[in-house]
Amino acid sequence: MATTENLLPSAIEAIGNTPLVELSRITRDIDGRILAKLEYLNPGYSKKDRIARQIIEDAEASDELKPGQTVVELTSGNTGTGLAIVCGIKGYPFVAVMSKGNSLERARMMSALGAEVVLVDQLPESAPGQVSGADLELVEQETRKIVTARQAFRADQFRLKSNFNAHYLSTGPEIIRQIKKTILSNHLKLVLLIISLNLFLCPN
Repeated sequence: MATTENLLPSAIEAIGNTPLVELSRITRDIDGRILAKLEYLNPGYSKKDRIARQIIEDAEASDELKPGQTVVELTSGNTGTGLAIVCGIKGYPFVAVMSKGNSLERARMMSALGAEVVLVDQLPESAPGQVSGADLELVEQETRKIVTARQAFRADQFRLKSNFNAHYLSTGPEIIRQIKKTILSNHLKLVLLIISLNLFLCPN
């Protein structure tokens, strides 16, 4: 969600610059402030859009990703959605590999965004809708097979430094920029980042 009055050339430029809002009613009777970074306003509805963009752009810069090369990654939905958006715009075929135990709605969303979605069977003893570690290992194995067979670029969200860099280069500076006028001037003592909830706890 790029906060700009200018026309953006694509949805990629709309990633990031999400609003930071104070949840003042929650902290009415406590000594502290809670700020929420509204990452659901990214094009793919999550902070994972940031890492998708960073992974692809870093791979382009290092020449690891060639024009038109297939991109492959395992996903439960959010990272795959971000990659589907970024790869679709940049012209890279994208293959999302996910367990059948994950949400089929997310699989349909990625498919609608142009991704090829490969669904991997769960183990017979696995509960439907509950992806186990062993189920994830099957997804990992299938991902590696596809990468080898298609000579694809692996957008490895768990191992590539781009995952960290996405937040070091964009999310972090955004937060500092957004809070510095009101909070840093009041002698900020602590910023606690809760990534899964996109919350920031800022005691006075």
